[in-house]
Amino acid sequence: MIPHHNQAGQAAPRPLTRQDYRTLALAALGGALEFYDFIIFVFFALVIGQQFFPPDMPDWLRQFQTFGIFAAGYLARPLGGIVMAHFGDKLGRKRMFTLSIVLMAVPTLLMGMLPTYASIGIAAPLALLALRILQGAAIGGEVPGAWVFVAEHVPARHTGYACGTLTAGLTAGILLGSLLATLINSSFSPMQIANWAWRLPFLIGGIFGLIAMYLRQWLEETPVFAEMQAKKALADELPLKTVLQQHQHAVVVSMLLTWLLSAAIVVVILMTPAYLQKQFGIAAATSLKANSLATLALIVGCILAGRIIDRLGSGLTFILGSLLLGASSHHFYTTIAIDSSQLYALYALAGLSVGIVGAVPYVMVRAFPPAVRFTGLSFSYNLSYAIFGGLTPMAVTLWMKTNPQAPAHYVLALCGMGVLLGCHLLWQEQRRR
Repeated sequence: MIPHHNQAGQAAPRPLTRQDYRTLALAALGGALEFYDFIIFVFFALVIGQQFFPPDMPDWLRQFQTFGIFAAGYLARPLGGIVMAHFGDKLGRKRMFTLSIVLMAVPTLLMGMLPTYASIGIAAPLALLALRILQGAAIGGEVPGAWVFVAEHVPARHTGYACGTLTAGLTAGILLGSLLATLINSSFSPMQIANWAWRLPFLIGGIFGLIAMYLRQWLEETPVFAEMQAKKALADELPLKTVLQQHQHAVVVSMLLTWLLSAAIVVVILMTPAYLQKQFGIAAATSLKANSLATLALIVGCILAGRIIDRLGSGLTFILGSLLLGASSHHFYTTIAIDSSQLYALYALAGLSVGIVGAVPYVMVRAFPPAVRFTGLSFSYNLSYAIFGGLTPMAVTLWMKTNPQAPAHYVLALCGMGVLLGCHLLWQEQRRR
């Protein structure tokens, strides 16, 4: 059973204060800018491949290697997350929260200044790979750290809202990247983009990151960590050792919830525009507009899911949320295959229901005690995302060779798992009463 850990020093219920809202806003803004830095690479993968690999290389191999560099960021997440979480549990949440943004902003800025293959040969893709690994390490610490940071600042009964708002901020980073990519592609010619304009989103992202770092100096250490420090209640031994020895059940539940989260984001939001273009011949501009609408709906959905889980608890929220996601995404994919006239409305509804991901950190934050919370959440989330986030695109793409509705069936299967997890969480909640 996952123990329910109330947040230290907040026994008496209190409303959200202006300071709480300020903390949430600064954390969400920083998260959005950092997530933008992490994903902007994928929007310019084609031109990056042309600039950083030999011109005589076969096109498929160049694309494969470019996406390999992109994937390296995901593989670096667990290591970065575990190291930063270790120090977050030992030295404080705020220090790691600031470090993660520096680790992201500087490599992003340098990516925008990198010499290409034409200038320095094989050193160009190797330098790009090294910077991408640093980005991965940064995002591995940022996302779990941000969830823990906001959850420990607000009253316990507003944990869901805080985590949902922060997740909405991360999602806004994807939308920002998509909108900037659209703006650059419509403002410059393909020749200008290849020559120099592809550098702009990286330079802008690096500057964004440095601004976010400046803003984070106004944040204060979480009351939960400050109290643990005062009482000398910090983890005595290696936090990861404690997590693996005493909290295996919490790790398993957190990893399965992260699988649901990664499937919903990767398939419904990130893979679907290309799927719509390739499978149904929908114009690129149309599919990207629909995707932006779905991402906007997702931002709203994350905040709603956070509000709902504060009121209904995790069990009912995941049962209802998984059923809604399964039904709306399946209806979207099967209808578009026959009639694309309802693309915008159905994709927006599917995007809204992906908002259930905003409720995931609520369960993970409460699954681990404060002394090892950052490490427990970071280990579970990053390891699961590296495995399932990395394998999902390949698995769905291979499945599509025999089944054009593979994305619908994959998401539906994961929603079935979400319902079972919801039942398990509901049973736990009833046992605690």
